[in-house]
Parts: sequence; structure tokens; C-alpha cells
Amino acid sequence: MSRKGNNTAGILAGLLAGAAAGVILGMLYAPEEGKETRKKIKNKANDLKDQAKDKYGEVSEKMKDQYSNISSTFKETANSVAHTVKDGYDKYKDQIVSKTADLAKDVEAELNDLKK
Repeated sequence: MSRKGNNTAGILAGLLAGAAAGVILGMLYAPEEGKETRKKIKNKANDLKDQAKDKYGEVSEKMKDQYSNISSTFKETANSVAHTVKDGYDKYKDQIVSKTADLAKDVEAELNDLKK
């Protein structure tokens, strides 16, 4: 999961950097005044910054949701395993106690028979 999150962040960063470079190059080669070009670059940079914040928020929320889902699934699985182990322990404990009591009676009966 961590690797997937890193890949998503890397792809997102690459796309934003590529878009920014394309916009800047397009504006620099456009036949406008320098002042107007700088203003457009500044506006576009602000737009890209806002888009990056939005995407970061979306990715962050998705990661939080995935963490929450994985965490609750892990807790449920751990509880299920704990109950299964406890149930198995109780079952075999009762069987062992019962068999030990039966064995003790058999030994006692044999000892009584030997004493006669």
C-alpha cells in the first residue's frame, strides 16, 4: 500500500510539473508583452497551486479512508482469531479435564482391585 501511495504521489507530481512546464513554455512563446505574459504565468501558477492542493486533499482523504478500512478489517480479523483460539482452548481443556478424571477413576479402581 505504501508503494502504491508513493506511485500515485509521483505520478501526480509529474503530471503537475509537466502541465506547468507546458503552460509556461506556451506563454513565453506567445506574441504578447512581457508584463502581460508574466501576469498570465503568475495566474496560471496560482491555478496550478490550487489544483495541487485540491489533488493533495483528495489523495490524503483516500489514504485516510484506506487506512481506516484496513485498520478496522485487521481489528475484526484479530478479534475473530482470538475468539477462535479461546473457543478451541476451552473445548480441549474440558475434554482433557474429563479424560483426566476418567483416567483417575480407572487408576483408583485398578488400585482397589490390587488391594483386594
